Amino acid sequence: MTPTGRVVQISVSSGGVPKLPVPAGEVTRDGLEGDRQRNLKFHGGPDRALCLWSLEVIELLRQEGHPIAPGSVGENFTLAGLDWASLAPGSQLCLGDQVWLEITDYAVPCRTIMRWFSDRRFSRISQKHHPGSSRLYARVLQGGLVRTGDRASVQAADE
Repeated sequence: MTPTGRVVQISVSSGGVPKLPVPAGEVTRDGLEGDRQRNLKFHGGPDRALCLWSLEVIELLRQEGHPIAPGSVGENFTLAGLDWASLAPGSQLCLGDQVWLEITDYAVPCRTIMRWFSDRRFSRISQKHHPGSSRLYARVLQGGLVRTGDRASVQAADE
């Protein structure tokens, strides 16, 4: 069985955070059209073309008192309904009917996002310190159009 969720928000910015919602986005091998990163040493490039995050993690952080929302910490796609903690480098996802992604790494949090943490401890979303709460970087295996509300599914290891 393939775990299935949905695309809750698609977010872009001209550089920096927060990224703001758009109803749809064209995904290319370089990332999401209309989105830019300020620091290309740590963001962007083929292995970090997109940043993904979990709505359920955001909701947990809100319950802990952090003033965080989709797009706040720079993710391009906020996804819901997936077993986020089980995703790891090598996992593959399908967004909508066209886009295929491969998770390449965990996104290491940096100080530019500290304002969205009540105690300014952005390490709260570090895979090293809090496994299963990290944002994920992905490479684009196949591009295409993604809309808010589209299906997000994980390719099971045995498929």
